[in-house]
Amino acid sequence: MNVIGGEQQRAQRHVDELSRMVDAAGYPCVGAKAVVARHQLSTYAATDIRLPQDDRAIAGFLHDFIDRYRMVPSVLCSAAVIFDGPEDLTEPDFEKYLWQRLQSLADIDAESCAYDIRVSNDPAAKNFGFSICAEALYVIGLHPGSSRRARRFSRPAIIFNPHAQFELLRERGKYEVMKRSVRQRDQEYSGSVNPMLADFGESSEAVQYSGMQHGNNWKCPFASGHHGNENHSSENRGGIFTETW
Repeated sequence: MNVIGGEQQRAQRHVDELSRMVDAAGYPCVGAKAVVARHQLSTYAATDIRLPQDDRAIAGFLHDFIDRYRMVPSVLCSAAVIFDGPEDLTEPDFEKYLWQRLQSLADIDAESCAYDIRVSNDPAAKNFGFSICAEALYVIGLHPGSSRRARRFSRPAIIFNPHAQFELLRERGKYEVMKRSVRQRDQEYSGSVNPMLADFGESSEAVQYSGMQHGNNWKCPFASGHHGNENHSSENRGGIFTETW
């Protein structure tokens, strides 16, 4: 696995811990298991999720990840940003800092990149997707205080998955099989399927990112500085099939 940032021994410990969590027999996301087993997880070790000091380095890391992904788009892969802490965040606090980091990354990205035209940059839109380097990414937050067992990790982390790789699974006839498997495994692992789940185009995926349950009145705090895309069609169906990754 590709480990970048931070003190290398500490960073490697974080990665090993994440790998052990995913490798556990009952862990529900078979996609995450495949990524880890095939050594296709790129990782950046950051400091404090509450602070912006690593944001430009993280943006550069994600640009490099996307460049590598585009060279071999048929390979299932993920990027993980693992923070040292804090380890005692409540769910609302984690969600607040998750969106602060995503907002900052989007602002940095808008300085040099367009938004992926296959998704909307409006977080209230049904076809919203987070975009870096004009590549739509599905975001998954992990942290110790998550109410969802599959989202609990020893420290805050943000996972990024390219939308397009799941569309490729659809084209190959593997998407529905994987989705059913993940949701059945999640039922067994967590006792229920995440009530926030929806396939891309049914409702905004933004509500799923933190793992926290929300009512219909929840308003996403994200506002893209990129131009356009607000009313783009949802022809690209994306690949949202699980609360994990």
